Amino acid sequence: MSSQHQELTQNPLQKIWIPPKSSRLQQRRGSSVPQFTNSPTLIVMVGLPARGKTYISTKLTRYLNWIGVPTKVFNLGQYRRAAVKTYQSYEFFKSENEEAMKIRKQCALAALEDVDNYLSLEYGQVAVFDATNTVRERRDLILSFAKNKGFKVFFVESICGDPDVIATNIMQVKLTGPDYEDCNKEEVVEDFLKRIDCYKTTYEPLDEEIDGQLSYIKIFDVGKRYLVNRVQDHIQSRIVYYLMNIHIAPRSIYICRHGESELNVQQRIGGDSSLTKCGMEFASEMAKFIKEQNIKDLKVWTSHMKRTIQTAEALGVPYEQWKALNEINAGVCEEMTYEEIEQKYPREFALRDHDKYRYRYPKGESYEDLVQRLEPVIMELERQENVLVICHQAVMRCLLAYFLDKTADELPYVKCPLHTVLKLTPVAYGCQVECFPIGEEAVDTHREKPVDAKLSSEAEEALYAALNLLRLGAAV
Repeated sequence: MSSQHQELTQNPLQKIWIPPKSSRLQQRRGSSVPQFTNSPTLIVMVGLPARGKTYISTKLTRYLNWIGVPTKVFNLGQYRRAAVKTYQSYEFFKSENEEAMKIRKQCALAALEDVDNYLSLEYGQVAVFDATNTVRERRDLILSFAKNKGFKVFFVESICGDPDVIATNIMQVKLTGPDYEDCNKEEVVEDFLKRIDCYKTTYEPLDEEIDGQLSYIKIFDVGKRYLVNRVQDHIQSRIVYYLMNIHIAPRSIYICRHGESELNVQQRIGGDSSLTKCGMEFASEMAKFIKEQNIKDLKVWTSHMKRTIQTAEALGVPYEQWKALNEINAGVCEEMTYEEIEQKYPREFALRDHDKYRYRYPKGESYEDLVQRLEPVIMELERQENVLVICHQAVMRCLLAYFLDKTADELPYVKCPLHTVLKLTPVAYGCQVECFPIGEEAVDTHREKPVDAKLSSEAEEALYAALNLLRLGAAV
């Protein structure tokens, strides 16, 4: 029977199976590509200039990549600058400028072609089309494109009438943008306001009646009010949840590890040991540092583990304990040194070096698991203002990877030294990082990425066996 079985027509790496063009199934569906539950999603930004669309696009992309959903931004402004080379003035954006309108449409088509390549050929799951998309004709073009490709579409419209917010956006982002390099400040503001006026004349916001069949979220005045319509799936619901938690209020997030612990000195991982004398001194010095910072309404978060609680106690202020902030669970390897792990579990040691992000300790966790555990913490950090997080090495790596846009491969090797406080201040499209070493230098617990992380023959056999089991499970 095994020799006669029909070969699978779907590559295990592909997200969906697509019938041949001659298939009757496809003809009945009435579109070139069927839309499946897990079809890729195209997020389409909508809104006038200086409404925070690129801010939302960048932040949302960073979040989705962090939780493991491959996402990429396609900024139409970059395509326009590549086509036009030199920006002249706001007149390029007048609706009656026929030559400019042709260029802008060509740029949109070029960007959509790249979206198609990313979602269809590069195994992307979400593409963010970052442009104004203020007219229904452009949105219909995008909807037609997505229908032909089998992509889902979710619109994100940012509406803001607060002149102070708009002015701040222009001053912080547009003055230093590529369109206005080496330009006079007053001239830049004047030109950009006229550019906004060009869009206002033809702006057609998403309409609850006309666009009632579409999936979208409308964000009013940077989060004062939201309108959500027809969320289609899990990804879209997570996008909505995330967008309803972020804000633009000025704030800083302080992140550090606990003071040096007894197990740190012994180079043992995990456990729940107390601080050393050096670790206690760090806690006292950090308390002085935090007081000098004069931080308004500071909240302090720790894990449930003894070493973070002892560090927070020295601050003399209320603090909250989060179980989600506990160190990664090393399972059977808890309280062991790396040398002992290599000696007792050589296969596990080699497998972890091969793919540290996805490797899961026996009866423990992986970094990938830890990211999922920390998602509520990230959501709450986005909602808060000034927070000090006292945590652990693996946890700090995951949090920094989110704020600093690190890949899954980079995340497990982010350096997080003991007795160092990092101050993260969100800026337009990222985070400003300040580093403050405090007190006496502690032991170094960082393990560099192996230069040549080749598997031993035994570990390699184990890896292939695991992959074969996964394939067999998928086939069943």
